[in-house]
Amino acid sequence: MPGWLPRAMVLALALYACFRLGSWAFDQLIGLLTNVLIAFFLALAIEPAVGRMSARGMRRGLATFLVFIGLMIFSAGFVVLLGSMLAGQIVDMVDDFPKYIDSVINWVNHTFHTELSRVEVQDSLLHSDWLQKYVQNSASGVLDISTTVLGGLFRLLTIFLFSFYFAADGPRLRRALCSVLPPARQTEVLRAWEIAVDKTGGYLYSRGLMALISGAAHYILLVALGVPYAPALAVWVGLVSQFIPTIGTYLAGALPMLIAFTVDPWYALWVLGFVVVYQQFENYVLQPKLTARTVDIHPAVAFGSVIAGTALLGAVGALIAIPAVATLQAFLAAYVKRYDVTDDPRVHGGPRPRRGESALSRIRRALGGPGRTDP
Repeated sequence: MPGWLPRAMVLALALYACFRLGSWAFDQLIGLLTNVLIAFFLALAIEPAVGRMSARGMRRGLATFLVFIGLMIFSAGFVVLLGSMLAGQIVDMVDDFPKYIDSVINWVNHTFHTELSRVEVQDSLLHSDWLQKYVQNSASGVLDISTTVLGGLFRLLTIFLFSFYFAADGPRLRRALCSVLPPARQTEVLRAWEIAVDKTGGYLYSRGLMALISGAAHYILLVALGVPYAPALAVWVGLVSQFIPTIGTYLAGALPMLIAFTVDPWYALWVLGFVVVYQQFENYVLQPKLTARTVDIHPAVAFGSVIAGTALLGAVGALIAIPAVATLQAFLAAYVKRYDVTDDPRVHGGPRPRRGESALSRIRRALGGPGRTDP
């Protein structure tokens, strides 16, 4: 046996053990790393506001605290307003539920020539096996729902704490990072940080603008249908559909459909159709154009980055994919050498320049007819 073989085997086993240990640690810490990533982008989003307040003489920690307090007050007020509105509408809908059942049964009887009655439908529903199983599963799942809610609150608190530290100690964090790098690398890190703040701000600006457009469009629809609480519902649709990725559209459209159902069940279908059509318009027309202007990336790149982010990190990846790709693109653009573009017409979408004698002239000359030589 060669003398180096035992050492190579030990080294290979040690590398494999380190790989397994690192893989296990990454699987255990993936939740924490995702929260830190979200907190970092949230800190980048509030960095301009904190920086302006700090430049006017306010302590950075106090400025960060005031920004977070403003966000929390706005969020809490919005949730309380919608919660009170939703509670009142649910009470009204429960009181009017027999009337809705009667209208549906009358429509079924008139359309399909049946003789159903509300009493028979209620008895069949109350004594059905699937309803009893659903009630049993709901009772046993109360603990799971409570655990999920507590876990979500803890995750939200973790994100806010990390984002507060990132924003309040931003200069100290940059100094600590630059202290272990040579001067040339320090300049690159600071420039990358500045680009990240600019692109994240542009992304949030585009989201806010799309929320405004979405809210205005849905407000016009709800007013035309005579749905109550149209302003609050429009704000709900605009904010939730833009700032909650993946499921935000469904959450945003469910509440207006529910309120519209209390006015007229057919209005809920109108709201559903409008939400679906507007979502397609936003995904393929509005969002790519606004993202290209505010974040300065191609619409196809923006669309692909969202798909890739969703595949990698789910809803979190969809939310931070565009600012991350825009930051990377702007940072790498400084290292790509560019040249002057030639005046070839093909660059501008023109026809290919013809050289020498054309094929048609050569065929005519071969057949003995008059030919033409292209310049």
